[in-house]
Amino acid sequence: MITRWCLLWLAFPAWADEGVFDQYRDLMGDDNPAIFVIDEGEEFWYQSQGPSGATLEACDLGLGAGVTRGAYAQFPRYFADTDRVMDIETRLIHCMETLQGRDRTVTAAKPYSLRGDFGTELEALVTWLAAESEGVVIAPEQGHLKERAMYALGEEIFFYRAGPHDFSCATCHEQSDKRIRLQQLPNLTDHHDAADAYGSWPAYRMSQGLVRTMGWRLQDCFRQQRWPGLTFGSEVSIALQTYMAVNAAGGIMTAPGLKR
Repeated sequence: MITRWCLLWLAFPAWADEGVFDQYRDLMGDDNPAIFVIDEGEEFWYQSQGPSGATLEACDLGLGAGVTRGAYAQFPRYFADTDRVMDIETRLIHCMETLQGRDRTVTAAKPYSLRGDFGTELEALVTWLAAESEGVVIAPEQGHLKERAMYALGEEIFFYRAGPHDFSCATCHEQSDKRIRLQQLPNLTDHHDAADAYGSWPAYRMSQGLVRTMGWRLQDCFRQQRWPGLTFGSEVSIALQTYMAVNAAGGIMTAPGLKR
């Protein structure tokens, strides 16, 4: 059986031709290596951890304590117990702190794996929860004033130009049928493209041999734009995810995807 130790071996070099990745997808068929990360995430959900020795089964992801089916598809959303809009990652960190008694500074210190790692607990949990929404309609909450304000902020940031190259998110993601080097660029202002793109994250990155979340994707976009690093769980990160999720509303969750 293929194990997590084999995932890096399956990775392709970043310079590989796009046709190689298409061949890889064809060979893999429905066998996305992310299935191993899904299993790991489910194990983390039911694992007793922290000073409280508790599982995450009582974590309320917006549909009631412990309800996971379809929850991911409604993020980001407002939570009254924190009085803020949260993405899936910040909500999980909150549950680890409040239910398991774990130190937030520790659980949030390294949310994303580096090349050569074997994935983090948070990545695994997000991947499993995304799989729990596979086939579900993307329906982020926009009923609360703070949710609508978060969308407006995300839209403003999406078109904001800055950095040494005067880039914005829209520089790469406002036009259809564009690519940079070998990478296809979805038009995130178009509903169809936004739904396909947003609904397929988190995704297994063939060039890295790792599952990556949308939070990681945004951090990497900021790096590529030569902007200051995007802080994990920040208002900017959640606002951009809200903007994309609302633009994708009505699409279908297909995550975890299989990406270059």
